[in-house]
Amino acid sequence: MDEQLEPPVPTLPRISLRRRRGSPVELTAAQLRAIWLRAQRLDTRVPFGEGPEATRRAVAHLGYVQIDTINVIERSHHHILHNRIPSYARSDLERAQSGEKSVFEYWTHALAYVAVEDYRFFLPEMERRRALPSTGVAEADHAALLARIRREGPLSIRDIDDEVLVEKTHPWDSRKPSRRVLRHAFYAGDLVVSRRVGMLKTYELTNRHFGWRRRPKPATEAQIADYLLRRAVVSQGVVSLDSICYGRLSAKPAVAAAIETAVRRRRLVPVQVEGAGKVAHWAAPEALEVAGAPEPLVHILSPFDPLVIQRRRLEMFFGYAHRFEAYVPAEKRVQGYFALPVLAGDEIVAAIDLKTDRQEGRLLIRKWSWIAPQRAGLKAAIEAALAPFERFQLSPAAREEAG
Repeated sequence: MDEQLEPPVPTLPRISLRRRRGSPVELTAAQLRAIWLRAQRLDTRVPFGEGPEATRRAVAHLGYVQIDTINVIERSHHHILHNRIPSYARSDLERAQSGEKSVFEYWTHALAYVAVEDYRFFLPEMERRRALPSTGVAEADHAALLARIRREGPLSIRDIDDEVLVEKTHPWDSRKPSRRVLRHAFYAGDLVVSRRVGMLKTYELTNRHFGWRRRPKPATEAQIADYLLRRAVVSQGVVSLDSICYGRLSAKPAVAAAIETAVRRRRLVPVQVEGAGKVAHWAAPEALEVAGAPEPLVHILSPFDPLVIQRRRLEMFFGYAHRFEAYVPAEKRVQGYFALPVLAGDEIVAAIDLKTDRQEGRLLIRKWSWIAPQRAGLKAAIEAALAPFERFQLSPAAREEAG
């Protein structure tokens, strides 16, 4: 998945924390990128080790791993983990979810895998969703579904035969009304996804799945704010209020208070980010101990990778504006249907529109767009990184999951 570039990137100077009281630490663009890449664990070859335990560590460190339905290449959750665990196998994630039960699925800014130790921070959102009148789910239907699963065991949408089907209201929706009941019970926290094969989910009673006599105690608003701040500081390195609260805008007041407390206690220091205007940024002092640039690796990134998903932040730090064009009319696409940003060292150097031809057993390059000026050895390094990426796409497990 990664190949060394030549020549190596030069060493960066250490950052001095000496500054006028109250003034931000001044960082170069290269230092900012190095801090973020280190936080994302994209600056070294095997950051989480190998084997199933590496998957648990990766999800816990990143805070979430986004799930997506598009599978012109490998789905995003596998893609994101493979970028950070070269030996990653899809069975490792299945084991974490269904066997060890160290990760679970829930909504962050999108549906994602989250470490189970963070479950209590999502309980208030589960209670909020349970009370939403817009779900259109009758309490009797909800109770009947839970009773059936309690009696028969875990089930998927395929195990439920609806007598009356309805028209879809969304291309990804189902004609089965029972899916709405399943979804409501999932978001209310009564059910958990106990197993996933591709996009087919099997649901189990939450307490029975985890072996809980009762659910964990819900986190308070202040505890959730501290959690969001801690998650961002660990996985982003340099943070802003927007980057911390991505997908959780309602949490901004509480998170702003948590930041103020952290700065007062010197757990965070203000940082100056070029091009950020008046948007304030902070970092933990230990994150600023940058002794060198990232190891010069090549990564083929998912459009849903944590490094890419916050588009404005990506452009601010890397000078690259990624445009997701899967839903753009074909004639208006610039980089292609499913263009993947290519990270080389600390630069986004290209975007490659790829598709896996599973019948022919090869990875198709539909379009190659250069972002950075070409230089000696760069194209060869990217092509070398595409080789293991292709093997990962075409593994027997990938073919089986693609159906």
